[in-house]
Amino acid sequence: MQLIRTSIYCSVFIFSFLYSNQLPQGFVYIIDIVPNIKIDLKYYTNDNFVGNKIKGYNAPVAISTKETAMALKEIQKDLKHFNYGLKIFDCYRPQQAVDHFVRWSNNNNRKMKSSHYPNVKKINLFKEGYIASKSGHTRGSTVDLTIIDLDSGKELDMGTIYDYFGKESWIEYTGLTVHQRKNRLLLQSVMNKYGFKSLKEEWWHFTLSNEPFPNKYFNFMVE
Repeated sequence: MQLIRTSIYCSVFIFSFLYSNQLPQGFVYIIDIVPNIKIDLKYYTNDNFVGNKIKGYNAPVAISTKETAMALKEIQKDLKHFNYGLKIFDCYRPQQAVDHFVRWSNNNNRKMKSSHYPNVKKINLFKEGYIASKSGHTRGSTVDLTIIDLDSGKELDMGTIYDYFGKESWIEYTGLTVHQRKNRLLLQSVMNKYGFKSLKEEWWHFTLSNEPFPNKYFNFMVE
């Protein structure tokens, strides 16, 4: 019996050790820092511009640098005053996922064209800057997100879906309703307030200004 108990304890210890050390130093699971945040990791599903699950995403978990997660915690607290919260579409992205995008750009798969890039030729997605062979997401301090209503869980209307490649997704696009412009302004304002830089072509994309790994690209799995 003592031998069995010892074996169980050792197994639990080994499992705990492996789990607690599976992320590189400086990275965290965002849910551990912001337990009430909504996560809808698009690249773990088929609901993305490629139309298939992306290589490197083995679980629907959001990972970022600790500094990024702590900033998101403050934003979540701020938004709660309006009965709003954050929904994350993507954060840390392994290089192998970016490589998947590169391979996809050279094949004939266009099944998501009508929903994600109706007015842009697939062959031009890299040239026009909608996709890059090196992504800030791979450094761990870039997030793609939106705002949701906490009562209904619905996303605020930002004028386009996430990962819509076209001028309609530009922050300053003028062909929006007053309501849509207000929603984008709220998102931009609260993210900038807590130290995130915007990307003018994508209303959902933000990078922590003082990111801890500005020149390092990671390739560990999302799991």
